[in-house]
Amino acid sequence: MMWLLLGSFVALMLLGVPVALSLAVSSLLYIISTGTAPDFVLVHRMIAGIDSFPLLAVPFFILAGNLMNIAGITGRIYSFAVALVGWMKGGLGHVNIVGSVIFSGMSGTAIADAAGLGTIEIKAMKDHGYPTEFAVGVTAASATLGPIIPPSLPFVIYGMMANVSIGALFLGGILPGLFMTLMMMLTVAFFAHRNGWGADVTFSGKALSSALLEVSIVLAFPLAIWLLVTRFGISPNAAAGICLAVLLALDWWFDFSAVMALMAPVLLIGGMTMGWFTPTEAAVAAVLWALFLGLVRYRSMTFRLLAKATFDTIETTASVLFIVAAASIFAWLLTVSQAAEMLTNAILGLTSNRWVFLLLANLLMLFVGCFLDTIAAITILVPILMPIVLKLGIDPVHFGLIMTLNLMIGLLHPPLGMVLFVLARVANLSVERTTIAILPWLVPLLLSLVAITYFPEITLWLPRMLK
Repeated sequence: MMWLLLGSFVALMLLGVPVALSLAVSSLLYIISTGTAPDFVLVHRMIAGIDSFPLLAVPFFILAGNLMNIAGITGRIYSFAVALVGWMKGGLGHVNIVGSVIFSGMSGTAIADAAGLGTIEIKAMKDHGYPTEFAVGVTAASATLGPIIPPSLPFVIYGMMANVSIGALFLGGILPGLFMTLMMMLTVAFFAHRNGWGADVTFSGKALSSALLEVSIVLAFPLAIWLLVTRFGISPNAAAGICLAVLLALDWWFDFSAVMALMAPVLLIGGMTMGWFTPTEAAVAAVLWALFLGLVRYRSMTFRLLAKATFDTIETTASVLFIVAAASIFAWLLTVSQAAEMLTNAILGLTSNRWVFLLLANLLMLFVGCFLDTIAAITILVPILMPIVLKLGIDPVHFGLIMTLNLMIGLLHPPLGMVLFVLARVANLSVERTTIAILPWLVPLLLSLVAITYFPEITLWLPRMLK
């Protein structure tokens, strides 16, 4: 009967039925055929699957990403990135990546990154004479940073399913995200050297100094709090309030390009570290920060745009939570039918070496990521793979990064790669040409995956330091 559950799901997927419906219908067929539980258990388990405090972060992170897109913040991020790295060879390729790093610290989703910054970046790169395929490829690759650099929507789902600290996952994503950034920028440099591309903007010491000053101000923010607390005995909360008030005054006086946008990840990670809010509440803080920037600081957000962002969030949240609910009942049935245990024993029968297991797990997750939505894949794979992870002594935080990166790479592939379809629409390319454009960028992504998999300290050093 296990094959009825898995077979019906695969068959429905091949027929083009949406992922959530495929999960729900195959689960219902299994319950009716086996009589293992009354029909109403399907609804009960689906509701239980989304009755979780950490899942409150889902709508708020989605809303934060939508608000950033409509508040004109993406344009400021782009201008800042141009000043910082646009003078390098292949400048707009580097701008694309740096912009995604900054935007990732606010949105937490790859699709928001691709749809928000991607629209600006691809047009600008085409206007400067870059091949459309190169523009699409670098935009797709950099969009995978969205769920790796905190905050991250997939980390929230994984943390809930695996019973792992979401805060530790957020911290664990910082160094891998920076490592991926370096790999992508090296790839841009390679293409620029091979094709003889020059800089896209004239080097300006004043513009670069201004950009570096903004970065320095943001980096000085936590240092200033530490000095006020350790040298002057001010409470952490009061010190943070003083520093934030000074920062806002400086930003209003000098009208910095992107200081407030750069502050988003600092405030979120710092707020969780100082105990101001939980990772779930950090999603609310991200929304409040986006509202402050759009309505008060930049005054670029109208109430009509705010309403549109809200309705878009409702629509996206409904689809995400429907997938989570349907995947929850499917995962429960995998456990009840002992399918998860059988698959676990089968994998352990192949190997008990953690490094070989990680290789096999990577291959499995790369394959699954091409066919399943990220949220559904996490909800289904965690109950199967987590017992093996714990038995082999693999850190669940480390494995969470590995799983998320695998599934992000899956977003770039047909048949269900959402980033692929978003960028095909933005660039007005066929899915086939978009796929070919993305292929070279799998090299830095897969090299990053290998490094993150087999050098756990890249992920675990920062969570251990700040534990």
